Amino acid sequence: MIRYSFKTSRYLALAIVFSTTLLVTGCGSQSLTPDPSLIQIQTPKPVIVDVDMGLDDMLAILYLTSHPNVDVRAITVAGTGLAHCDAGVSNALGLVELSDQKDVPVTCGRETPLDGNHVFPTDWRRDADDASGVALSHTGKPSPLSAPELIVNILQSANDRISIVAVGPLTNIAEALQTTPEIDSKIEVIYIMGGAVKTDGNVGNSGVGIQNEYAEWNIYIDPVAANIVFNSGIPIILIPLDATDDVPVTRSFYKTLDKNRNTPSARMAYELLTANLDFIDSGGLQFWDPLAATVFTDQSVASFEEMQLVVVENEGSESGRTKPDSNGARIKVAMSADRNKFESVFLTILNWKN
Repeated sequence: MIRYSFKTSRYLALAIVFSTTLLVTGCGSQSLTPDPSLIQIQTPKPVIVDVDMGLDDMLAILYLTSHPNVDVRAITVAGTGLAHCDAGVSNALGLVELSDQKDVPVTCGRETPLDGNHVFPTDWRRDADDASGVALSHTGKPSPLSAPELIVNILQSANDRISIVAVGPLTNIAEALQTTPEIDSKIEVIYIMGGAVKTDGNVGNSGVGIQNEYAEWNIYIDPVAANIVFNSGIPIILIPLDATDDVPVTRSFYKTLDKNRNTPSARMAYELLTANLDFIDSGGLQFWDPLAATVFTDQSVASFEEMQLVVVENEGSESGRTKPDSNGARIKVAMSADRNKFESVFLTILNWKN
């Protein structure tokens, strides 16, 4: 029986639509195996990872903390997103400890948008608080700084410029830019998972009664923050639904991961997917945040267009819409993704042994 699944996601699309995608594209992963030749070892790139601790955020963290070319300087949780602050920070601490990166500071920001009252559905937030159905433990403590304070502190004290991978609402980054605008010169690029440019959004078809066919959840939650970040002048690479629609999570990939889980990170990723097989089988789960994380390390997994974009801030049926505008910020936008290459790189890094 085809049904909606509210399990573990910030995004709920119509299951019947994605089930068709699953039938068409779900057979390609079984021949995959980890391939270290895909990864050229380089000097690790420093990054701050801003998340909201849904299922796909957790997978993205596992990827980034496993990658030999990535230096995770901090994980900041957007309290406006899926997980509430205390639970989100605790879950993130569990992941960094599992990944043997206990020294990575973790903290949270405010739990209300900079403006407005948009919020994720209660059931989704409860699931994120519960770590999407897996057990995580840790011995670490959160940073005493708030998320915006930690972002500013790390940027100001760094000798090199640092990138940001942002895969939740943009509240923390916007607040950091508001309080200390001079940090813009210390940010290399901001990679953002959010928006829907030429495709439909996923707020209106999420089954929660919101009449909005344009907006994507991350941008919808805090559109004012999104515009602040877009208009900051910092280089931005946007990974919207246009690209993430190309990377569904399938049973085929799950079976491949079952055969290739040789590290704690790969085993945790397998546990996460196992706990959410109903959502995978509905066809509604995609590798949203893992694609953004992978683009940070390897832009060849996607194709891009340069666009000028604005975010609609006004309440109504287009609130949170990300749309082209001649007066908008110039942004590099991922419009499609190479599913086979993405899966190969993602599987390889989850199984990477340093």
